[in-house]
Amino acid sequence: MLDSCLSLEFPSVDGKSLVCSFDGGVISSVAGFVLLLQSDRVCGMSAGFSQSLNDRRDPRRIRHSRARMLCERIYAIAQGYEDANDLDTLGTDPALKSACDVLPRTGARLASQPTISRFENSVGRRELIRAAEALARCVIAQLPADTKRIDLDVDITDDPCHGQQEFEFFNGFYDTHCFLPLLVYVTGSDGRQWLLGALLRHGRAHSTRGLRWVLRRAVGLIRERFTQAQIVLRGDCGFGYNTVLRMCDELGIDFVLGVARNRRLQVLSTAAQIDACIKYTQLKGSSKGEVLGCREFGEFLYKADTWAKKERVIVKAEITRGELNPRFVVTSLTEDAEQVYQYYCARGDRENRIKEFKLDLLSGRTSCHRFAANQFRLLLHLGASILMSVLQKAVQGTRWAKAQVNTLRLRLLKVGARIVESVRRVHWSLPTSFPERDTWRHIHERLTS
Repeated sequence: MLDSCLSLEFPSVDGKSLVCSFDGGVISSVAGFVLLLQSDRVCGMSAGFSQSLNDRRDPRRIRHSRARMLCERIYAIAQGYEDANDLDTLGTDPALKSACDVLPRTGARLASQPTISRFENSVGRRELIRAAEALARCVIAQLPADTKRIDLDVDITDDPCHGQQEFEFFNGFYDTHCFLPLLVYVTGSDGRQWLLGALLRHGRAHSTRGLRWVLRRAVGLIRERFTQAQIVLRGDCGFGYNTVLRMCDELGIDFVLGVARNRRLQVLSTAAQIDACIKYTQLKGSSKGEVLGCREFGEFLYKADTWAKKERVIVKAEITRGELNPRFVVTSLTEDAEQVYQYYCARGDRENRIKEFKLDLLSGRTSCHRFAANQFRLLLHLGASILMSVLQKAVQGTRWAKAQVNTLRLRLLKVGARIVESVRRVHWSLPTSFPERDTWRHIHERLTS
């Protein structure tokens, strides 16, 4: 008879009682850990990450290596277990143990939450810098070898805080106590965006704070592999400042940055705005229905008071729902004005990547007291993002080619398996009725070829 505290009774099936209990033995509900392990082997993320960290512990007392704790924490985050408390029970999961190079039945349990928390709070500033560079190198290695033009997209986002974390401040724009991480994405010739870096900043940081440090290192690492590639920095009007323009000149990279609207820009763009109004009036007169939109492009040289020299500024004069809404970008590119602006608008897909990072990978769990520990946590989530990006690349050619992180997790990673450990091998038995068997075979071929 099942222990009453472990059994759950459900409605009967064809006259027979249905009882569930948690006594199945060596069974995992998240067999997708093996796909994360193979993704990690392909890109070398955890290996480079762990090598950047120092281990000052007494070797005689070490039970859990830093490399293994990194794998445990990052794989769990990728599977949706962003809280270290989950590892108190997940540490005995046979799939996670196998992924961390521990035998599923006879191997020792993985690190629990207190051990992981001590690990997160032991990392110093220099180690954080080395770890960030190791992750960036891993990402750059994934770009296609034939890449001739590399896009660097920068943006900030809010990371709400709910405690007494160091350097959390109230931000009036976001109306919350928060951090303001700076995120940098890189895109190669295949059009795939990768999260290259994530810098945690205090809650009142200016949009450009920390950008010089991040950009110099990012460009330097890119140049190590792509010596002749054109690098273009894209960002919204929060980055259209003289310091950023001069920084791009110093680094020898191009830029397409938004510029906040002002009176002088309005005057210089008058011709394009008039053309848009005339075109809208003509279309409205000849159309029986409502004119949804009308746009014209123009360009001119402009020098703000704080800028060192005149720069090329492109205006998009658009009328939407009867209202004129001009937008401006400053650029060093020489292509046609409309082509440059369309290229600038392509950065909008990065918003989906930010949502994945925040909502699907739950990067906002920066709830440690120490600021350095929270930066380390952000790097852990960055590592999980890299693994999921490798998996997204591997599913190309399947119906999940455009699926986001949460969809891939639910469809491919959340699957049960019975795991049997024998003398010579560890055998995983997945459900025969698993709908994504062919997708798993496809991913295995892509990750092992």
